[in-house]
Amino acid sequence: MPHLNRHKAYSSLMERLNRFPQGAPPSELLTKILALLFTEKEAKLVGLLPMHPFSPAKAAEIWRVREVEAFRTLEELAKRALLLDAEHDGEKLYVLPPPMAGFFEFSLMRVRADIDQAALSLLLYQYLNQEQEFISGLFMEGRTRIGRIMVGENEVPPAHITRVYNYERASEVIKEAKKIGVGTCYCRHKMQHLGRACAAPMETCMVFGPVADSLIRHGHARAIDSANCLDLLQQAREHNLVQFGENVQGGLSFICNCCSCCCEALIAARKFCNVQPVHSTNFIAELTATQCSGCGRCIDACPAEAVRLISANDPQHPWLRRCVQDSERCLGCGVCVRVCRSAAITLKPRAERVITPVDSAHRIVLMALEQGKLQHLIWDNRALFSHRAMAAIVGAILKLPPVKQALVRSQLGSHYLQGVIERHAERSSKTCYRY
Repeated sequence: MPHLNRHKAYSSLMERLNRFPQGAPPSELLTKILALLFTEKEAKLVGLLPMHPFSPAKAAEIWRVREVEAFRTLEELAKRALLLDAEHDGEKLYVLPPPMAGFFEFSLMRVRADIDQAALSLLLYQYLNQEQEFISGLFMEGRTRIGRIMVGENEVPPAHITRVYNYERASEVIKEAKKIGVGTCYCRHKMQHLGRACAAPMETCMVFGPVADSLIRHGHARAIDSANCLDLLQQAREHNLVQFGENVQGGLSFICNCCSCCCEALIAARKFCNVQPVHSTNFIAELTATQCSGCGRCIDACPAEAVRLISANDPQHPWLRRCVQDSERCLGCGVCVRVCRSAAITLKPRAERVITPVDSAHRIVLMALEQGKLQHLIWDNRALFSHRAMAAIVGAILKLPPVKQALVRSQLGSHYLQGVIERHAERSSKTCYRY
């Protein structure tokens, strides 16, 4: 009976989390994870919160408690990085982050004694690697992904460097960020508790903007300036770590410096390469076989297992080997170029550019649309969301191509949104005609 009651206590929160575009399918493993992070009372309360930013007054209204009591609860949850908080126009706002990239990672971004991180690490590993439904939703459904690989800027040939936009350069993201925080790598920290961590640096998880502000304020990341962050980036590259950032052009919230052995995204890139679980860069590695010495350094460094050794079929040198490449697996990170001593590998532009969403709102709308969850963003029954949230979502919808805007109308059946889209199209056509 206690087991059943505990499951019920967390069911509303699990249902809430599964409304996010990437989803978190309910399971016994997820119940155990949430039980380590939330009390039963907190789980019930958070399960009632809207998916959009909300104020303490709104939470108090939903929970039917005094605003000061709601504020204390929200602050406690933000203190443990289960909610993110920010000041906007003099008003304190909170938001429930998704599980990934979100509070799963935040729980292991520093060493802490308030939760059993060893037990949590084991449960997260099992949930991420054994629950097929979660992995499918996170890395295989739809076409728009949470994150994208960022190209090694120093490995792009001078002839093609103008093809690398600023949002594709980790260094430029760092230089332009107004707030930067750095914390322990969630993936390697988790593997450390399982006795499987590698020797790569641990303090490599970079967060930016409002996410950094909240995590720094509550001690889950430390503040760092751009110069020191660039030093950490260089250190990560010297260890052949791959930069994996939020899949947006502007306002990136994170850049991870990933190893192939611990990183969930890179593990998925190898396991599910046929469905491209992470977005590649706009470059691809090209191997010149005649220059390859067969040393195998690129094989050891490649995070996607996109190269392998075969016999050179040289009768004069029977033990000679050559590398061959699987272009479909290549992520275009450039690590193989960095380690190759015979200059046999170069980066060349892909035939078609990879489309990157403009901002977080654009990405979330695309993911929700592709996975049939857009209604959860628009019609949130827990609370009437703010005009600001509606403006962000409608703005993202207006950035979609006509085919996907038609899919929005069919999924939502909204006369209001149809009218907005039609008025926007009419104004756009008039503008084009004028010019």
